[in-house]
Amino acid sequence: MTKPLADKIRPKDVKDVVGQSHLLGENKILNRILSSGYITNMIFYGPPGVGKTTVANIIAKITNKKFYKINATNASLEDIKRIIKDLDSLMTLNGVLLYLDEIQNFNKKQQQSLLEFMENGKITLIASTTENPYHYVYKAILSRSTVLEFKMLTKEEIIKGLRRAIDVSKKDLSDINIEYDENVLEYIANVSNGDLRKAINAIELAIYSTKPNKDRGIYIDLSIAKECTQKKVLNYDKSGDSHYDILSAFQKSIRGSDPDASIHYLARLIKAGDLISICRRLLVIACEDIGMAYPNAINIVKSCVDSAMQLGFPEARIPLSQATLVLATAPKSNSAYMAIDLALNDLDSKDVGDIPIYLKDSHYSGANKLGRGVDYKYPHSYKNNYVKQQYLPENIKNAEYYIPGKNKMEQKVENYLRYIKNY
Repeated sequence: MTKPLADKIRPKDVKDVVGQSHLLGENKILNRILSSGYITNMIFYGPPGVGKTTVANIIAKITNKKFYKINATNASLEDIKRIIKDLDSLMTLNGVLLYLDEIQNFNKKQQQSLLEFMENGKITLIASTTENPYHYVYKAILSRSTVLEFKMLTKEEIIKGLRRAIDVSKKDLSDINIEYDENVLEYIANVSNGDLRKAINAIELAIYSTKPNKDRGIYIDLSIAKECTQKKVLNYDKSGDSHYDILSAFQKSIRGSDPDASIHYLARLIKAGDLISICRRLLVIACEDIGMAYPNAINIVKSCVDSAMQLGFPEARIPLSQATLVLATAPKSNSAYMAIDLALNDLDSKDVGDIPIYLKDSHYSGANKLGRGVDYKYPHSYKNNYVKQQYLPENIKNAEYYIPGKNKMEQKVENYLRYIKNY
């Protein structure tokens, strides 16, 4: 069976690994681990096609432990038990190195089955995952492991890997002259979204699907590259890490008053078709990050959100863009958000005391006998519709929750409050 090109060019030495210089560069953590020969339990976390399996295979070659490799997607507890049965055999005298791919697909019981043997050193675990291990990996395994994050590859790193793939293909197809337009490599790198495996699969398809001419030569141009690449797929999973990462970047860009970045992250969310999450996040941003600086923002956003929900995609992108730009360019204030959180914190941490008796409900027979509402002062009966009286419970009568922001709207609010209180 012919091996895929991605497997043929898989590096055998760490110096040939594309990217991950923050881990594999000189004096970086993974480089030091490999140089020492002391292999500890590790969890490789990062998107697909960035070298996690490659590095695990390199580690397997430098250790004298028996190497096992299983994929949690289709493995079971029985697969783990079979490895455990081998632990005291002649083949495993130096212990076992277990590479567990996609560990997030193992449930708690399956992950727990490894703990005893990780503890006594009979199993050294290298696990990989595309999901945040702090959300999906059992805490006891996390505490016994070093988490190393693998980054998406840059365009330049992808192009470097593609050149190597083409060189290997030229050796395999020595009777065929392979030539290509330089724009092909840049295009494939751009649409591969940091995934070298995906990029290599595309160039492999381009090479093997192009019919040689009469001179036994093939030329890969941009049109062939476009045919051999799928539509660019962004890393996005509505129940996974990327979902929250993009929403976080979206909100922080709006909060930071960067309309261009805000629209960029909105575009990512639109590409994923995640209308509900966009609408929910826009509504909360209008109150959390703009709030009292532009109180009417929530009305505009609500109208845009309602329009988007009625229209659906693709037209929904237009009111969503409007709402995003309104929020990104609006004055900012988190005073409403801070005020309610301070008040809630007091409820959790203080004895706030009872409501003043004159503020309690007095709309029933016998309320006067209980003293309810007896000394209440009706503000509308006083000048400027204001009269000084204590509204907070006695225990927290001096508490301050609302602190007006330094924006035009809230400065007007602050001046108004000062005016009526000092009149």
